[in-house]
Amino acid sequence: MNGLEPFTKGEITIDGISVGARDTHLPKLRSRIGMVFQNFELFPHMSAAENIMLAQMKVLLRDRASAEAKTNDLLTRMGLTDHAKKFPAQLSGGQQQRVAIARALAMDPIAMLFDEPTSALDPEMITEVLDVMVGLAEEGMTMAVVTHEMGFARKVADRVVFMDEGAIVEDAGKDAFFGTPRSERAQQFLSKILQH
Repeated sequence: MNGLEPFTKGEITIDGISVGARDTHLPKLRSRIGMVFQNFELFPHMSAAENIMLAQMKVLLRDRASAEAKTNDLLTRMGLTDHAKKFPAQLSGGQQQRVAIARALAMDPIAMLFDEPTSALDPEMITEVLDVMVGLAEEGMTMAVVTHEMGFARKVADRVVFMDEGAIVEDAGKDAFFGTPRSERAQQFLSKILQH
């Protein structure tokens, strides 16, 4: 969705900008889209605060004082104020993922992309990350989330795109998808996932 991988068919438009157009300046577009990966992708030699500040100063050209103020606000919002000076190896998986979310939010994105943000977490850490994402949804942040967390999807999604073996099987509003999915494959999936 932000051009990290080329696509051969279709069109992706973000805020009126075509991702696949030859004249699209992808680095500029990417600076407006937050991306949170499965495995955090934090710089191990930098503290939590430094990880959040770096792109603000290098890409957005914020002065250090402004970047620190934004970082402190985000650390507070993520419940990480006591961990600002810790390095990623000193943080739990849930804390690292919240630092990664804060780093993405520090760029004032128009949309956020999440690639299985809870897959690398212990079950006890999943809730703290999902709570942050629910808060973002409630604030109106546009998010595209690849997830197996169906309870989360049911709670915050507007639209569900269900994929199987690399193909879109169903594309529906949340209520339609979770109420009566049209495809047999989606019905099978939901009967296994939602029965427990």
